[in-house]
Amino acid sequence: MKKIIKKIMIPITAVLMLSACALPGLGSDLTGEGEGISITGGASTEMSILGYIVEGMVEHYIEIDANVITNLFSTMNHQATMTGAANVSGVRYTGTSLTGELGREPITDPELAAETVVEAFKDEFNQKWFPSYGFANTYAFLVREEVAEELGLEKVSDLEEYKDEFAVGVDTNWINRAGDGYTDFQRLYGFEFGNLLPMSQGLMYTAFNNDEIDVALGYSTDGGIVAENLTILEDDLHLFPPYDASPIASYEVLETYPELELIFQKLEGQIDETVMQELNYTSDKYLLEPKIVAIDWLEENNYFEDTEPYLEPIESSVMSND
Repeated sequence: MKKIIKKIMIPITAVLMLSACALPGLGSDLTGEGEGISITGGASTEMSILGYIVEGMVEHYIEIDANVITNLFSTMNHQATMTGAANVSGVRYTGTSLTGELGREPITDPELAAETVVEAFKDEFNQKWFPSYGFANTYAFLVREEVAEELGLEKVSDLEEYKDEFAVGVDTNWINRAGDGYTDFQRLYGFEFGNLLPMSQGLMYTAFNNDEIDVALGYSTDGGIVAENLTILEDDLHLFPPYDASPIASYEVLETYPELELIFQKLEGQIDETVMQELNYTSDKYLLEPKIVAIDWLEENNYFEDTEPYLEPIESSVMSND
């Protein structure tokens, strides 16, 4: 029987006090100088799942109790790692961190974006930005698979022929978004939609299900893509910056726990867009806690024990859903 550890769940109200004091229950040694690995999750299903995947890997290979700080939005996620309340982030996205934490202009070239965040996070924050899990979560135009096949829709440019016929649901915030919003879409792609329907992201897939829209602007790893049998159209003119997903860790905690480096190397490229869609779908559709989804996925993949680099697992794993 695997040993079960009770995890520490951090309420969002405590996070608001990050700059003033250490988070309750985490102790004071979260700067890499003492014991403890604290991981930021996030406010979304995806960020939470990835946080628990990192936690599961840590506790499978390092004889230590890790914990995930939940319900963190992007700015809080960064603040937690900067104040020492956390020393690992389950996921950051290149495009978000470029314009957010780093205050840089958007970069549409994925390789340059990755190189920029790796260098800047090291120089400015003393944090290591690891290679991508294998997917990007970016804005994406979506259509039903059968419609795409029938009309030969493969890329965003193909929508121009149907710009006055299709009802297009888009995130309300995207309409006036600077850099990659609707104004920039019209400038780059050279057309506008005749029936544009702003709506909240949460209503997008309901609208698809009710046949109220033909096209949606969603996120490329949404679980709704699986639920509604949708396909992603290629952003052929590169409107949207890359949002490649990677974990980060402070150099202090990497020095204290060098196994972390090997753990993140094991996870490199293991989660592609389709896998992340499935994980999000499983959690949202069946109302499963992200932690359960993460554990099940790790167990299905045997915690990547056979994936290089080799790392000796702990004899008795501390993660279990028993």
